[in-house]
Amino acid sequence: MSQSAVSKRYAAALFDIALESKQVNEIEEELTVVKKIFIDHKDLNAVLSHPKVPAEKKKQILKDSFGSVSTAVLHTLYLLVDRSRTSIVPDLADEYVKMANRFRGTEDAIVYSVKPLSEEEISSFSQVFAKEAGAASLRVRNEVNPDLIGGVKIRIGNRIYDGSVRGKLDRIERQLAGENRKKG
Repeated sequence: MSQSAVSKRYAAALFDIALESKQVNEIEEELTVVKKIFIDHKDLNAVLSHPKVPAEKKKQILKDSFGSVSTAVLHTLYLLVDRSRTSIVPDLADEYVKMANRFRGTEDAIVYSVKPLSEEEISSFSQVFAKEAGAASLRVRNEVNPDLIGGVKIRIGNRIYDGSVRGKLDRIERQLAGENRKKG
């Protein structure tokens, strides 16, 4: 079974537990933190996947590192240790977020801009692009990217809406290069 399929199964099981205990948002927040730690600390992954480190030692490391998370998240991590699948934690977190978003009717979006956007601007993007994404609402995160020169670039899932000056210049450049190839 592929790692993606495995991640989805564990995420679905954890999501079911979250629904029952009415902790969908809390578990999502916890998994986001756990994912960040797993990504930022490669040495943690190395220890948790090392075959000579006993499972009980790995679980103690997880308890010491993530003792403040819910029992459901901690026990999921323990289960992943027992099944030698700790490498799927980031994918599991991503899958859980997708399920939570579907449950709430939301999508995550990133708006890249030259300068930080105001709350009013973020709210406006959320309202306008929620319909484009087929969602009731968007959870917008703003990232500043001075390379855009002006305008904005919006990423919703795997869709990108590029209204930046940099994007327009790149499109013009591609058009000109295509016309030059036809002439030459």
